[in-house]
Amino acid sequence: MNLDQLLTQASDHPNKTVALAAAADKEVIEAVKLAVEQKLASFILYGDQDKITNLLNEFSLSQSADVKVVHESSDREASKSAVTAVSNGEADVLMKGMVSTSVILKEVLNKEYGLRKGKVLSHVAAFDVAGYDRLIFVTDSGMNIEPDLTQKVEIVKNAVSIARGVGIESPKVAALAAVEVVNPSMQATLDAAALTQMNTRDQITYCVIDGPLALDNAISIEAATHKGIKSEVAGRADILLVPSIEVGNALYKSLVYFSNAKVGGVIAGAKAPIVLTSRADSAKSKVYSIALAVSSTN
Repeated sequence: MNLDQLLTQASDHPNKTVALAAAADKEVIEAVKLAVEQKLASFILYGDQDKITNLLNEFSLSQSADVKVVHESSDREASKSAVTAVSNGEADVLMKGMVSTSVILKEVLNKEYGLRKGKVLSHVAAFDVAGYDRLIFVTDSGMNIEPDLTQKVEIVKNAVSIARGVGIESPKVAALAAVEVVNPSMQATLDAAALTQMNTRDQITYCVIDGPLALDNAISIEAATHKGIKSEVAGRADILLVPSIEVGNALYKSLVYFSNAKVGGVIAGAKAPIVLTSRADSAKSKVYSIALAVSSTN
């Protein structure tokens, strides 16, 4: 499985609708065009109608059953309307356009019409890395700063739900740390060991967890073998659980900038998937994120 194969797989799903907040952006509309051409989803575009219409014309798109435009006078109103559309079932996926993350998340977390379901929202990124025969999921690189054990349990569950959505029946989860042995002075190793035990006792299900594992032991069979690590997860990890946002952010950007890895990402743990890409992300990356979101909807 790679991200281009995911696009094909997602296009076979029953048509989903994406509510896109603050859609008046060139890269966003290009992503919409690519997604419509791939038959990934239909879209409701919220924001400045004139600007959105001009961009649609620029990309030879017109309003149709696949692309509707709803005028909203501000980013906040566009975000509110998009969240409400998902909340009331008019749309299946929420997507962030040219609006700040804080603005749209405020609407997501609104108790009256928001999308909060579980205890923790977390970012799940799916990477297509050269030389690997599978997608590598990284979590959490964008939401939770320094999660405790309870939060890590929810982050794992969120990531597992996304991985299972793309067809990985029992994803292998590596709880990362700097070392592969439990060290009482390193909280990441204690949490990793606890997660492993919780998985063994079926407190966390539908996956296999092992840790602590250093990054090399998690993704390289040779490294794991060299260090004498015997594990179903070591060298074969599907999901890399990072101990903090700094580690996740550095790993995410290292894969993108050093390895030229393709990536798609979503926010999981809400009532519906949230496509929350960076405003600087390419149109193609946004399309991969849409495919990931569509694949993880029921």
